[in-house]
Amino acid sequence: MDDSDRKIISLLGRDARRSLADIGAAVGLSASAVNDRIRRLTASGAIRRTTVDADPAAFGLPVLAFVLVGLAQEADEAAFRRYARDHGAIAECHHVTGAWSYLVKVRVASLADLEAFLAELKGHGFLARSETVIALSSVVAGPFAPADGEG
Repeated sequence: MDDSDRKIISLLGRDARRSLADIGAAVGLSASAVNDRIRRLTASGAIRRTTVDADPAAFGLPVLAFVLVGLAQEADEAAFRRYARDHGAIAECHHVTGAWSYLVKVRVASLADLEAFLAELKGHGFLARSETVIALSSVVAGPFAPADGEG
């Protein structure tokens, strides 16, 4: 991967609908060269998917919380991973180091829904303990877009 590839990924990370010609102008390549690079980056796995960054509040999910999960000793970790993968409120789930087992990013409509989500986790027998942090606002949020010096 060279600097042009990094710039292309950064530009797509900020706006995946940006035209090939526009990207080409920004990186000094033709639209067809940009298209070839995007295909190669996708085939290699450097670009995993192209997506839309939707406003969660527009979908009635204004509450963002991060739940640190300590799995119960008797918990089936594979079952927890399946649960996390399939649960509609879980936006992200990361296996982490340190005192916790997982960090779970949750989007819900209300604090009552967050409380119900935590009760559901407990009801499945996954939790030994948890700590929940509610985001008041987000200073930086969005897809990965490596810095390239372009604003």
